[in-house]
Amino acid sequence: MGRSDKGQGKKGGRIRRLFTWKKILGTFFVGCLLVMGAFYAIYLMVPVPTANAQATMQSNVYKYGNGKILARTGEINREIVGLEKIPLDVQHAFVAAENKTFYKDNGIDIKGTARGALNTITGKGKQGGSTITQQYVKNYYLDQDQTVTRKLREMVIALKVDQRMSKTDILAGYMNTSFYGRSAYGIQAASQSYYGVDASKLNVAQGAYLASLLQAPNQYDWTAATPTGRKLVEERWNYTLDNMVEEGWLDPAERATLKFPAPLKEKAAPGMEGQRGYLVEAANQELIRQGISAEDIKAGGWTITLNIDEQKQKDLVKAVERQLEEKLDRKGDKKDATVQAGATSVDPKTGKVVAMYGGVGATEHWTSNATRRDYQPASTFKPIVLASALDNRALTQDGRKIGLGTIYDGTSKRPVVGSSIAFKPENEDNRSYGPVTVQKATNSSINSVYAQMIVDVGPGTTKKTAIDLGMKDGADFGETPAMSLGTMGASTWDMAGVYATLDNHGVKVTPTIVKSAEHKDRKAEPVKSIGGQVVSREAADTVTKAMTGVVRSGSGFRAAGDYAAAGKTGTSENNRSAWFVGYTPELVTAVGLFGEDPKGNQVTLTDTINPGRANGGRTPAEIWGDYTTAALDGGSDARFDLETDGSGDVVEPDPTTTPTGDAPTSTPPPVTQSPDPTPPPTSTATTPPQPTDTVTVPPPPTQTTEPVPPTIEPPVDGDIGNENLRPER
Repeated sequence: MGRSDKGQGKKGGRIRRLFTWKKILGTFFVGCLLVMGAFYAIYLMVPVPTANAQATMQSNVYKYGNGKILARTGEINREIVGLEKIPLDVQHAFVAAENKTFYKDNGIDIKGTARGALNTITGKGKQGGSTITQQYVKNYYLDQDQTVTRKLREMVIALKVDQRMSKTDILAGYMNTSFYGRSAYGIQAASQSYYGVDASKLNVAQGAYLASLLQAPNQYDWTAATPTGRKLVEERWNYTLDNMVEEGWLDPAERATLKFPAPLKEKAAPGMEGQRGYLVEAANQELIRQGISAEDIKAGGWTITLNIDEQKQKDLVKAVERQLEEKLDRKGDKKDATVQAGATSVDPKTGKVVAMYGGVGATEHWTSNATRRDYQPASTFKPIVLASALDNRALTQDGRKIGLGTIYDGTSKRPVVGSSIAFKPENEDNRSYGPVTVQKATNSSINSVYAQMIVDVGPGTTKKTAIDLGMKDGADFGETPAMSLGTMGASTWDMAGVYATLDNHGVKVTPTIVKSAEHKDRKAEPVKSIGGQVVSREAADTVTKAMTGVVRSGSGFRAAGDYAAAGKTGTSENNRSAWFVGYTPELVTAVGLFGEDPKGNQVTLTDTINPGRANGGRTPAEIWGDYTTAALDGGSDARFDLETDGSGDVVEPDPTTTPTGDAPTSTPPPVTQSPDPTPPPTSTATTPPQPTDTVTVPPPPTQTTEPVPPTIEPPVDGDIGNENLRPER
């Protein structure tokens, strides 16, 4: 017994000698040194990585001219904003909610991180306990995995980031990278989603709510939260504001007046449906033309404000709905389904595209009918021929100066004279008008007259005028008499620009849809929309004067309204397109209808929107008139300020004219002699009605021995671009 007690005493003594306080403390300090050394080694080995891909991704934000959001694009709904655009009290709300010591600490919270790591290891929940700097590091450099390894890396990188970056930059990064629910990343997207305002417009109560959201974004969304969730987020909101008072960032008296700011209900982010996709793509293409790469745009971060007037855009869509879509059965009638509409509306004084219609919807028909150039503009090209004749002071074959009172032979299928290329176009319905003034030929869109006029001016000269006025590069302009009938490709955007230049007295107008485009570190240069004089004012104003007759008593009479208007109809080969392009002193709009089958092939519009040919003077003119009336608030007292030559101008309609259809009928003005080498049909009249400035019709010139080139009959079913086309209007 004694021996056993003695043995146990020796053993206990050895244990006490092994675990003395000195040895325990020594071991603890050595352990601490080892941990510190290991941490230092890790500190040296762990670099600050580059940002993760998601952290730098942003959406592009597109806005109407009034600043209202039109659309957002991109995989991540984020728009990075500088801290200077976020109110100071909102900044303080985020610090008060998440990390009161943010402005004083070194970027990490040892106790909070240790607590979070212990909870993760023991399975008690994935709890962070991180500083704002650590959360920024997690969002910007790392990922959302809750592991001990990731937490350790987070701490190391946070220490380094705190040493290298200012607190303001860290706070801005944190607010811009955090997830707020509703698919919103960053304070700007969250501000728009929850309160419908930019971050710069947030008040302190709203800021405190958004700061409170970050703890549990989905659970704390007030509009979708359970009663428990609402209680918890309101408690956190109060906690945040109380911390602000404690830190001296909020006056207690103001705090007492604040009420919980219930957010708006969640709405689907505006995407590409309807007209949005067309508008967004038009803006992107304009930016690309200005030197911004497609990759740069796709990377996101742009705030792009368009010139689009929200109300005029609505007016244009409603006009198309009323005058076209409500009359079609797209689902039940295959022919109706082939009708496509496009339109572009421009302010002629500024070049701003204020409204645009691209089609039934960008998610259903992606190709924009407003900007596509694969259809003929048809007779809407005729005013360009006239502008070229006037600007270049062209003469007829027998030496007469071309003006609105100049008389031409309007006989259908009349062979052109003076061209090495034979052409004898048919007028619509093969109607012959006999001797007519240029004004009458414009009113009734007489093909035979304009075919001869382009020969008199010169197709090459006319092509140059067309390009100067704003048509595209002219690669598909065949320099032939057939060009007078608009055989090239053009878009409503192109034609709106050409007519805007005429409306602007010959000063070049380039349509532009982008008002401004800003990135956080750069801006895009806007398009120079107003250029120099490209045709004389006299020429442009005289063409305007001619086209007022088209609306007043010609083929465009359906576009007339309580406003001064000038315009031109056009119906292309095989009725594949139908146009009305016109303007008032304040607004220029080009409207086109295009026949397109489900495979994208061009087809006829005949027997679709109306029985027979779908003329430019019908539905396109009706859309134009409906829209223009609405866009001008019912009408306008503005009048054209025109400076014309006046010599031989014939503007008033014939008293016998009666608008009964697309081509109002009238008795042709009689003449005593033919204006061209080929005598016109015999007329029983002897004297034409004379305007104030008398038109002198010289005798026909003596025929020369130059042979007349052989003519080629138009094909029964000619292709687009064929030199010998069937009737165009």
